[in-house]
Amino acid sequence: MTETDNLPLAVVCLTPQARDAALFLARSLGAPLHVHESVGICPNAETFTRMADRLRDLWTDAKGIVVFAPTGAVVRSIAPLLGHKSRDPGVVVVDALARWAIPLVGGHEGGANRLSEKVANLLGGEPIVTTASEAIHDLIAGVGCRRGASASDILAAIEDALASKHLPLDRLRMLASGFPKRHEPGLVEAAERLGVPLLILHDTEIRSRRRARRTAAARHVGLPAIAQPSALAAGRRTTCLVKRFQRGPVLVSIAQELCGWWVLDPDPRSTELPAP
Repeated sequence: MTETDNLPLAVVCLTPQARDAALFLARSLGAPLHVHESVGICPNAETFTRMADRLRDLWTDAKGIVVFAPTGAVVRSIAPLLGHKSRDPGVVVVDALARWAIPLVGGHEGGANRLSEKVANLLGGEPIVTTASEAIHDLIAGVGCRRGASASDILAAIEDALASKHLPLDRLRMLASGFPKRHEPGLVEAAERLGVPLLILHDTEIRSRRRARRTAAARHVGLPAIAQPSALAAGRRTTCLVKRFQRGPVLVSIAQELCGWWVLDPDPRSTELPAP
């Protein structure tokens, strides 16, 4: 069970362009939907005139608030409401095309980091987590498994795959898998036991990373592969460290997410400031 399970959530939509995504998310989360009057008719939604007023009304009752609006507008709206990170709700901002889910405040204490991952999985977007504890982790484990594979099987395969390249477990940032595996109990439990998010990649992202060919994944779930393309697509500027590691019913690939400035300029000496 994650930090946001069984906690009151709310979805707020400021623009007509985000209406359908907000409606879908509210239904998926079982959360009330609040829309700006400019959005138009929206089934079972409450309307508001000023976003700042509506967020103020929700502030003390909702544990998590997902807002479809520009980040700057949300910052200005919630700035007067901020008290302490242990009491404030987690706020996640989503763009109109549902590409990004950004934990704005309450990353850990408010559950916004986990909420952003849940939102991204539902919308097929990407969570943009910037808290320091997540930033220092650079490994992604892509996981494919047979139906019913246990969490213990999956954890053992991940640990062995990392050990095969002498990679420490504490560098693991997330697990990634394909949409057909989103409800696999062992995979969900493995992520929870590791204390890392499980990112679900949609079919188009996986196909963009792997050419179609005859594989077990192709026969069973209609995809060219799951483990390696999931690991590569889950991050940015990824490179594959472990292409294919099989252990029992589990297949694991390990990708590393590289820092952009390091890729462009791998010589740390070039970042030194000139002498005065």
